[in-house]
Amino acid sequence: MQTLDTPITSSKIANAAGSHGINSTICPSLACLLKAAGDEFRLQVLKVLNRDSFGVLELCTIFSIKQSALSHHLKVLANAGLVTTRREGNSIFYRRAHTITPQELLPLQQSILNSSNLLSLSADIQQGISTVQQERSLNSQQFFTDNTNKFKAQQDLIASLEQYGPAVEELCRSLPSFNKVVEIGPGEGEFLLVLSRIFQHVNAIDSSESMLAKSQALIEKEQCDNVSLVLGNTALAAQKDLRADCVIANMVLHHTPNPAEIFHDLSQCLISGGSLIICDLLSHDQSWTRENCGDVWLGFDENELSEWAIAANLAPTQETYLTLRNGFRIQVRQFLKH
Repeated sequence: MQTLDTPITSSKIANAAGSHGINSTICPSLACLLKAAGDEFRLQVLKVLNRDSFGVLELCTIFSIKQSALSHHLKVLANAGLVTTRREGNSIFYRRAHTITPQELLPLQQSILNSSNLLSLSADIQQGISTVQQERSLNSQQFFTDNTNKFKAQQDLIASLEQYGPAVEELCRSLPSFNKVVEIGPGEGEFLLVLSRIFQHVNAIDSSESMLAKSQALIEKEQCDNVSLVLGNTALAAQKDLRADCVIANMVLHHTPNPAEIFHDLSQCLISGGSLIICDLLSHDQSWTRENCGDVWLGFDENELSEWAIAANLAPTQETYLTLRNGFRIQVRQFLKH
């Protein structure tokens, strides 16, 4: 069975080529794949794209390289089927590809990607990644700081809690245990009231102090004695060992700088057999949400969430899809911790 740390071996190349010579239909694709993997810089790009997707300008920052030079390498990787793209408004983001044509080359493609995971990145590249992610995070936090009093009205431009809350609540009530739950990014705290009636202990964590104050005011008003609030991000939640039967992120993921990393953080917060419930937007092209609602990402393809979950030791289970009158679509997904 293929493992995450399986390196490239001669047998992988031989299997791709065929034991009795290279199939003429595979030969061009095989040569393209090997050419793409035969450059140290391109392997470093694959390593950087392991758990995140980046725009061209972000990658230029990370590698301190001119856009023209980087674009050449990205084109080679894309032609070889090692990276793919997604459009976010006017920007193009690159991420690793998980399929390849022809299918006979899939084992070799996966071996190249897995082998790139073994590379060590220089301190300068790691600092570049940190700079890009910090910029994303700061932009998101600044939006919520500046728009605390307008948050609900702006979010309602996309979807209100009344539209997706019942689907999330239904999933919560179907769980086998109601001991502890953690909500990520509770906003003004409305769904905390729902959780406080279902679970014995409720923890909520938010990186925005002003938004957390809104939640605090609401739970004090409603006298929810089983709710505790924590200022911080999902990495802090994992560090504080906020272990729970269930972790919930309602309309949060599209505000985060690194959604794939969020899955790893939240997986660590779950007990074995626990559930991660994600409610978020499906991919869309309404780029006005960046400025008006503080969105970092224009929704997500359902396969993206499944890939990130599986990489974080979470298994996709139940799913519900909601279509709203304004054209947005919402996915409510449940993932089980192995």
